[in-house]
Amino acid sequence: MLAWAATLAALVATMLAGLSSATALQLLGLPDPGALTSFGLPAATAAGEVAAVVAVGSLLLAAFLVPPQRSGILDVDGYVAVRTACTAAIVWALCAVAMVPLSISSSSGLPVAEVLSNPAELPRVIGELEGTSAWAWTAVIALILAVFCRNTLRHSWTPMLLTIALLGLMPRAVSGHSSAGGGHDVATDSLILHVVAAALWAGGLAALLMHARRGGSHLDVAANRFSVVALAGFATMAVSGLLNAMVRVPVVAVLSSTYGALVLTKLVLLAGLGVIGWRQRRVAILRLTRDPTDRSTFVRFAIIESTVFAVAIGVAVALSRTPPPADSDPELTALEAVLGYALDGPPTLARLVMQWRFDLLAGSAAILFAALYLWAVHTLRRRGEKWPGFRTAIWVSGCAVLLLVSSSGVGRYAPALFSVHLASQSVLALVVPLFWVLGAPLTLAASWLRPSTADAAPGLREWLVAAAVGPVARFLTHPAITVIMLLGSLFGVYFSGVYEAVAGSHVAHVVMIWLVLAAGSAFYWVVLGADSIPRRWSRRTRIATAITAFVGYVSLGIAVMESERVFGATFFESLPLDWRGDLAADQRLGGWVALLVGVPSLLFAMVTAGARRGSGQR
Repeated sequence: MLAWAATLAALVATMLAGLSSATALQLLGLPDPGALTSFGLPAATAAGEVAAVVAVGSLLLAAFLVPPQRSGILDVDGYVAVRTACTAAIVWALCAVAMVPLSISSSSGLPVAEVLSNPAELPRVIGELEGTSAWAWTAVIALILAVFCRNTLRHSWTPMLLTIALLGLMPRAVSGHSSAGGGHDVATDSLILHVVAAALWAGGLAALLMHARRGGSHLDVAANRFSVVALAGFATMAVSGLLNAMVRVPVVAVLSSTYGALVLTKLVLLAGLGVIGWRQRRVAILRLTRDPTDRSTFVRFAIIESTVFAVAIGVAVALSRTPPPADSDPELTALEAVLGYALDGPPTLARLVMQWRFDLLAGSAAILFAALYLWAVHTLRRRGEKWPGFRTAIWVSGCAVLLLVSSSGVGRYAPALFSVHLASQSVLALVVPLFWVLGAPLTLAASWLRPSTADAAPGLREWLVAAAVGPVARFLTHPAITVIMLLGSLFGVYFSGVYEAVAGSHVAHVVMIWLVLAAGSAFYWVVLGADSIPRRWSRRTRIATAITAFVGYVSLGIAVMESERVFGATFFESLPLDWRGDLAADQRLGGWVALLVGVPSLLFAMVTAGARRGSGQR
């Protein structure tokens, strides 16, 4: 299965990439690096991406679609899936390693043999070329994944393996066409969503097909559960792919450029996949549900769908090798080149509130989290069960604050002004998680989600409960650890010099958002205990934790205001902003706003911790 799909994807990628390789070299002013690079690079890319997809899908099958033994050890189906993922990860790593000299050759115009003739220079070149560095990191992550898969027997480790596999997709997702030019923030976020959705959908389908052909058990249950993943994957790919194409290619250039033609081809293939998937759900899975031994229809549809996916991967690889139309970024300003968008003037209250730019990751998460919570509450009420209205209101309020901070003018100005950045980080760390924890989402989920049947793999409910009481949660909810994470994620990046290194990076901006959200959620989970936590902490301990965080937060906030060092000064000075004032004064303003945001939240946590008797254990 892996060899067949990789070969097909490589052939499609090689043929289509050849249509634009000469144009790309001409635009870059580079000589032809030779046939090995011209044909080997798209082939290795396609083979590696198919291997990555198979690894992701196999681990999805092992973690969520087939059950383990009662002892917690992988059953035969899960064991085979994890070993398949191991093989796929090795192929993925080998392709990524091969891509290092191939990508250097493509970027420099030198033949591969000449690139490899001076191995001492390779580390320096890898660090200088973004695409090559991405492949090097991909190889490292894929090798780590292969080692873990080779040594994993317990089912409880499979979600971690799936997370590592998805992480291995990120170096490539945040580099290339989408990481530069106008709108690169939207392009990068949409590509992340697109890549993850494609890997889960295509990989899960491939894993189910291999599972069916080897006579694996519980195919009917696994196929029904996967159909939900496939539907979500199709919707995410359609929306994110369309947004990415709109950013990269003007509408007028769709029919007049090779890049636009490949985009249209990919959209047609995606539409075809949607139709095939719909027929799979309406016909094949229905027959499989009625008679679990009737696998022929499911296998036939899965083979057709997997073939289309392999072709789509080849087209996607060719698209990544094709330069966008020359007029895709007309009259791009220096500020748009750095931020991905323009700023109309200084951050007045009206601009902070009214000038929205939707954040595809944080904004979409805010809407999704609110919708899921409301759906869960609605389901409970239909069952005749009650849920406190104030918890619903406070959870939705937290999602609204996240949407406002990430997608309004606050999110728009945060990368360009330290004061807005620090204020938004403080809200994300201390206000949004406060609302979320008081909403008791784990308690709601435990009541809403139905337990899996005895013959099915653990579902979302079982994994949530296991994660909430597992060793990772026990470590992260230790009071000392929560305070260190909270203060470190907020202020550690500034005093350690990390912020200076990543101030202009959109990817780092995204990571910082989710880091402070996670740190704040862990802190309030311990101090407030609206949901039960892995370990019972006394009222005295929780009050002491809140006081320690309060003192540390105030001290570090004052240190930011009084620091003679201007954080991120080099980056902020490089931004062409005529209205930018004194950076030190802006930093002091950020410290004041951070204190105004954080002090009331932490005081509330202290008072509430003193009023509560304790946190139970689920």
